[in-house]
Amino acid sequence: MQWIRDLSQSNVDNLNNVGRDASRHFRNKNKAHLKAKIENLKQKDKNVRDLYRGISDFKKGYQPRNNIVKDNKGDLVADSHSILARWRHYFSQLLKVHEVNDVRQTEIHTAEPLVPEPSAFEL
Repeated sequence: MQWIRDLSQSNVDNLNNVGRDASRHFRNKNKAHLKAKIENLKQKDKNVRDLYRGISDFKKGYQPRNNIVKDNKGDLVADSHSILARWRHYFSQLLKVHEVNDVRQTEIHTAEPLVPEPSAFEL
């Protein structure tokens, strides 16, 4: 590790070579991983849905999950218990049913046109 601190030309060249070798190594590992993934998708070609889902995931790359929500005050909440409590409260407010005391006074809206009952003459 002494050669990292000393900035002579030979040490700089050595550091550049090590970085180049590391980049080449990880690039080759990435290529091997992608080839294995493609081969796995080729074997799943009988199930078209899995094939297209795999291709879509392959194209999108890594998508990190965003586990942050705002609470009632507008502050950001990141821990799982607070997030679950916030969603529970949100859906309880969203799905809260207004109580109706008398069902007979409730108006029912339909898409059907109002047609009067047929008279005895029409029957």
